[in-house]
Amino acid sequence: MTRKLLGIDVGTGGTRAVLLDDAGRVLGAATAEHAEMASPHLGWAEQDPRDWWRAARLAIKECLAQTNTNGGEIAAIGLSGQMHGLVMLDAAGEVVRPALIWCDQRTEEECRAITERIGANRLIDLVANPALTGFTLPKIWWVRAHEPELWSRVRSVMLPKDYVRFKLTSARATDVADASGTLMFDVINRRWSAEILQASDLPPEILPEVFESPEITGRVSKDGAAASGLREGTPVVAGGGDQAAGAVGMGIVEPGNVSATIGTSGVVFAATSSPVVEPKGRIHTFCHAIPGRWHVMGVTQGAGLSLRWFRDQFGGGSSYDALMKEAAAAPAGADGLLWAPYLMGERTPHLDPNARGALVGLTAQHTRAHVIRAILEGVAFSLRDTFTIFHELGVPVKSIRLGGGGARSSLWQQIQADVYGTPVDLIEAEEGAAYGAALLAGVGAGVWQSVDAACTTAVHVAKRVKPITKNVDLMNRRYEEYRKLYPALRGIGHRQ
Repeated sequence: MTRKLLGIDVGTGGTRAVLLDDAGRVLGAATAEHAEMASPHLGWAEQDPRDWWRAARLAIKECLAQTNTNGGEIAAIGLSGQMHGLVMLDAAGEVVRPALIWCDQRTEEECRAITERIGANRLIDLVANPALTGFTLPKIWWVRAHEPELWSRVRSVMLPKDYVRFKLTSARATDVADASGTLMFDVINRRWSAEILQASDLPPEILPEVFESPEITGRVSKDGAAASGLREGTPVVAGGGDQAAGAVGMGIVEPGNVSATIGTSGVVFAATSSPVVEPKGRIHTFCHAIPGRWHVMGVTQGAGLSLRWFRDQFGGGSSYDALMKEAAAAPAGADGLLWAPYLMGERTPHLDPNARGALVGLTAQHTRAHVIRAILEGVAFSLRDTFTIFHELGVPVKSIRLGGGGARSSLWQQIQADVYGTPVDLIEAEEGAAYGAALLAGVGAGVWQSVDAACTTAVHVAKRVKPITKNVDLMNRRYEEYRKLYPALRGIGHRQ
């Protein structure tokens, strides 16, 4: 009898459920959109965790109905989701306030305070990463300082996907990969950092128990089953933060395997056999969703967001496909036009929440097609910054696989091959983090002996895109120009 596996990804825009068979084939998928993200002030970003649970229930039920599957046929469930978010629950397990999510930028002062209290170098030693505005710990410090009455009610904190786990199973648990993005996790030793908690005056019991990604963290409860249509007692594995789970879904499991994923943000992700720590913290060093492995990744905050922003503000109702067709009419290099994609500050390599976007080099001869192409190239240049750091650190890059919305456009595929100067691969089932979460569930349920075995069975390359030689030379020159943008722009318009 075929064993079915369910992966659930709590994204920013919606929650997606993907159902696989025990050969890794996608049987069905469904997405339920979230309510619009709230931004009470400039740079703030909040969502209601209860809305994620609503969307998860809808996506699960639709996926089961679409595939004519009953909850009893599912062998195991895996979870993934947006990283870094702060969910706060009271003693009764009720949500205290909307979650501060990954792109929230309000914690600049808290990051400085954490760095001063612990020390910049000591932070890298303890948690392998610097204090960044997106991370979870600065959000805790902010709520405690600015909303003390609300904070006094908080008895547990967790990450976004783990709230859905809590509602499904009543277990307070997380995984090593997602925990790595909190600034409270000892990435080297794969455990919560007692020293960070002590320095932050936080009791250890406020945090969830941490597991390796394929481990079973609990089982669907009676209430969880009634709400979701799943069978009571179905095992739920730890899963992973969206980047690590997405990498598993793309087969990025061994050193030398690298992915470049363009969603709202953009991520270059490399698997490593040991922790590689960048002394300046320009890239993240996290645990991988594979026991005994780690990963390094660089993040562009406004990757696909750049194109969405252009479409919404200046697209005139055009679809993404129409914009791509238009951009293809402009030559490689966009006749000298450059785009700095810093619409939400920037992480890699600048670690600057105040960085601002810019379109540079405009002339009267430039058309809208040039602007769109410059945006596509600028995002790829931004991701190339991470490859530059990988090269400095000696992180091997043997193959690059593309994921996210940026992998669906043949033009953006070609631009990435040209900018990176190497062939790029597309995989058959590009279902992202939910697919990886389902593979992790399969390992937990014994369908596969290891994550490597799951990926060997399930993940296959469908297409390879080779760089165009003349474009590579041009893109190398344009990249050197691109790297001059941030120093020139720094300090312009950062403060009102």
